[in-house]
Amino acid sequence: MTINRPGLPGDLPPAEVLWARWALIAVLEATTEAERRGHHRTGTWVDDEGLHLDDGGCTWWGLARRGEGRYVLFGEDESSGVKWHEPPVDMLAGGPGWLPHEQLKDLVSGCQLGCVYWYEGGAWARAAYPGTLHDDGLDCGMSRFVDRTDVLRTVADEDHGATSAQDAETLLGHAESHRLTPALLMSLTADPDRRQWDRPAMTRALEQAGLNRP
Repeated sequence: MTINRPGLPGDLPPAEVLWARWALIAVLEATTEAERRGHHRTGTWVDDEGLHLDDGGCTWWGLARRGEGRYVLFGEDESSGVKWHEPPVDMLAGGPGWLPHEQLKDLVSGCQLGCVYWYEGGAWARAAYPGTLHDDGLDCGMSRFVDRTDVLRTVADEDHGATSAQDAETLLGHAESHRLTPALLMSLTADPDRRQWDRPAMTRALEQAGLNRP
């Protein structure tokens, strides 16, 4: 997903797939210490509001469920030209009523929002952009979850700790099909030479993410 244009709804995988990939990384990064920091943390995490990504610098994103088959993706990367564009871009134009409009308007008023995408009826959508807009930050923000090979590489790296490419594939496959049980998660992240795991926090994150639900 390397593009030289604003993002398009078709650049994103189905929301359920995006959720599963993002959530698996959040589960693997979960720690009790990070939970205590709440929204003051960096990295990838899940909580009652949804999924979060924050690099502590130029990129932050959120993905939230808004009812059966409905999701909203919103955030910002420094590459986005949306909030500085003249004339202003209305990122909520055409958005459905179930979007968290007040929250998003607060972010817009604080110059903290780069783009908004919503998912309903099996398809992503966003507001129309002017032809003079070159980037909305979607590629830089979401490419890490869009390319499945990149996700597998992350799952298997030293920071996230699957012990082999095969284990990474098993974890991701079960996450994407929402059949990732705590027992399977723990059995595939059991190598003490890889990293120290906070298993209670991982289990809580797995439950919040709903990766073991039909």
